[in-house]
Amino acid sequence: MAEHAVPHFHNNAGLATIAVGSKEFMCIGAKPPFDHPHVYLDMGSDNEIICPYCSTLYRFDAALKAGHSNPEDAAYSHHEAA
Repeated sequence: MAEHAVPHFHNNAGLATIAVGSKEFMCIGAKPPFDHPHVYLDMGSDNEIICPYCSTLYRFDAALKAGHSNPEDAAYSHHEAA
């Protein structure tokens, strides 16, 4: 099974800000089974966006590869759910 076509990020640690290498992604809140509805976020021309469910501030970092985050473990893989 392939990875998500759109990167997914979580905030299991309850951080105020997470740096991401993608401007379009899904926020899932905490890891399942405590996740919120998976919401598609698109920064557009901005460099940050706040998730309307969990209030995590996602900040774009061009130094990160697409789908990667800082902290690294905030990038969610469907393999984690297995």
